[in-house]
Amino acid sequence: MKFAPHFVLRLVSTTLAWLALSAHAATGSDALAGFAGDFSSRIAAIEALGAAGDEDARRVLDALEAGNLGVAGERTVVIVENGAVRDAASGETLAGVSAAAVETITINNRARRALANARAALALTSGSPAGRLEAASTLGESASPALLPLFERALAQEKDEAVRAALVLAAARVKLSDTDPAVRQQAARDLGAASDAAVRNLLAGLLAKTGEGAAAVWAEPDAGVREAAAGSLRAIDRRIEFAQAMGTMFAGLSLGSILLLAALGLAITYGVMGVINMAHGELLMVGAYATFVVQGIFRNHFPAWIDAYVVAAIPVAFLAAALVGVAMERLVLRRLYGRPLESLLATWGLSLVLIQTARVAFGPQNLELANPGWMSGGIELAAGVVLPFNRIVIVFFAAFVLLLIWLMMQKTRLGMFVRAVTQNRAMAGCVGVPTARVDTLAFAIGAGVAGLGGVALSQIANVGPAMGQGYIVDAFMVVVLGGVGQLAGAVWAALGLGIASKFLEGWAGAVIAKILVLLFIIVFIQKRPQGIFALKGRFADD
Repeated sequence: MKFAPHFVLRLVSTTLAWLALSAHAATGSDALAGFAGDFSSRIAAIEALGAAGDEDARRVLDALEAGNLGVAGERTVVIVENGAVRDAASGETLAGVSAAAVETITINNRARRALANARAALALTSGSPAGRLEAASTLGESASPALLPLFERALAQEKDEAVRAALVLAAARVKLSDTDPAVRQQAARDLGAASDAAVRNLLAGLLAKTGEGAAAVWAEPDAGVREAAAGSLRAIDRRIEFAQAMGTMFAGLSLGSILLLAALGLAITYGVMGVINMAHGELLMVGAYATFVVQGIFRNHFPAWIDAYVVAAIPVAFLAAALVGVAMERLVLRRLYGRPLESLLATWGLSLVLIQTARVAFGPQNLELANPGWMSGGIELAAGVVLPFNRIVIVFFAAFVLLLIWLMMQKTRLGMFVRAVTQNRAMAGCVGVPTARVDTLAFAIGAGVAGLGGVALSQIANVGPAMGQGYIVDAFMVVVLGGVGQLAGAVWAALGLGIASKFLEGWAGAVIAKILVLLFIIVFIQKRPQGIFALKGRFADD
């Protein structure tokens, strides 16, 4: 039987690379022979350099990534820099060898992935704990037997518990294919500490079988390994279910925060004036478009401060929505107090006017705002469940706005007047409270808070003329369920509806979830018309 020369070269170079790994004394120069072979031997050489973990390996990998690594003559691996040709193993300059005579080693996507893993392997023994943790996680996703000695060496010197846990998981994924059943069994137990679906699928594959009864053939022949894998699967499933429940809870909390910002202003205006403002959703839209304008100003005039545009948009959106609210109250609603049907129809007409104005000014298409850098990314719990930073910021922002509204209502003269008018307008007027001015200021504050809701909404959804239409009904449900004019009721109702909606969506779908929530509110209001918190004063007496 004849062997082709390239096959012999591939066999020799691959063997050299793997021997360098298993000896635990590999250096960058030991694996260089692989680069003189075919593509597979080069992949093995890259893995060997990553497992070596010394400065020679780092130098060769840098040259490979930069396109400076090549082969001179028959088997000499060299580095070409600034026209000089140096031996990759010793670093010495090769006299009489020109750069033009060097055959550059090119890499494709597979080689780039191997190179990324090799760099991660180098990072396992250097850098910060965060960098080592990222490297261990990267290698664990595509761990190969060639990296097992590296994992064991890193475990022997690693002190950080999080990094150690990631290394144990990475090593266990490799050991799961060991020939010793005891090693596989321990690896299956170690993998029970994982939380991602890939590890779960790996363990589930061990429990697969073909045939039934005595003719059954298991993917994992050892019963002890299968038992350990089944136990780890149960532990992973519990952890994944908990992480998904926490993700759903957070999604509901995020939705509840948006509903709260939309309903706070509505609770104030409806409590003070008894006006059903159907244009309240369009005040959210005003705040969102104000945020878009501020982003454009920062992008064109202050590009270095672009990440601060959201903070700058907060007062702008509040003032823009508040001014629109004052105009609505002064020009239209003031003439319709005491006539709820007419005021409802008038505010519905105002909502159409605002929507059309937005279409004319900004166009009918949706606009997407970019999240600032500090709001990008998220916190990964497990199994791909991520808590986005933009939604985390929205939750804290809603809590901050709620605190400001509470301080205004409880600690200021205006807040005292608003509470007095809400409880008994006639008596408040008799003791000198300027009810007409309170109406205007309360409507301005309520509209401004809706504008702040638009700022938050712009960070998680597209900005468009009709964006507020999807939140007006939910905002009214929050106000009615919580109790008219009651801030505490609005908080509990918003968070409760948000969380309940997300859990119901996961169980029955978005449409059925909406129907179930609406049915619950109808039944609840039938049993308790005043809402969660009863209002004291003239509304309670009606």
